[in-house]
Amino acid sequence: MSIRSLGYMGFAVSDVAAWRSFLTQKLGLMEAGTTDNGDLFRIDSRAWRIAVQQGEVDDLAFAGYEVADAAGLAQMADKLKQAGIAVTTGDASLARRRGVTGLITFADPFGLPLEIYYGASEVFEKPFLPGAAVSGFLTGEQGLGHFVRCVPDSDKALAFYTDVLGFQLSDVIDMKMGPDVTVPVYFLHCNERHHTLAIAAFPLPKRIHHFMLEVASLDDVGFAFDRVDADGLITSTLGR
Repeated sequence: MSIRSLGYMGFAVSDVAAWRSFLTQKLGLMEAGTTDNGDLFRIDSRAWRIAVQQGEVDDLAFAGYEVADAAGLAQMADKLKQAGIAVTTGDASLARRRGVTGLITFADPFGLPLEIYYGASEVFEKPFLPGAAVSGFLTGEQGLGHFVRCVPDSDKALAFYTDVLGFQLSDVIDMKMGPDVTVPVYFLHCNERHHTLAIAAFPLPKRIHHFMLEVASLDDVGFAFDRVDADGLITSTLGR
């Protein structure tokens, strides 16, 4: 009974309207209304996968990992407490806002708020309708996708995410950041996706370097590239 996938992410941003436009018109997410979580967005049958709320940090505000059931949640809470991590059981109000049956909250060693939950809400009666031309997003047992966590101490972060949360190492890549700077990037998995989390000591001020959503075809990638490129927002090309 362990973490099965990345279930949702919440962002605090200074321009909610710009994010709403980007997520729907450029990436193809579906608007799912506004709640106490902020503006919600779908990519599949789940009630929501990404939340965007007003804030000045322009960064990841929280992330939620999924377990199978209440027993799995209790097991993860015990592991965290045994590791000396402060754990809070989410109350009924927070569970309702997140659209889950039960959850716990805590933080990673460098202050990123994390949640583990079970029983996410599905909305089968309202099929996913993309906001732009996307044939579909690949989620299911592999979850939402991945993000790259920027940390000051990779070893400390790696120990937490593997020894405590149960992620397993997929591989390590040395990424060249400059003429004399190479940073090892640790890729971790919790399901069949190559990595649900990557950890790197990138010299960046934000909590994450990027997040990834997987689409159903290369054409989807190409069309999204064109939509984003039209606004001059591409920072890295597809490569070869």
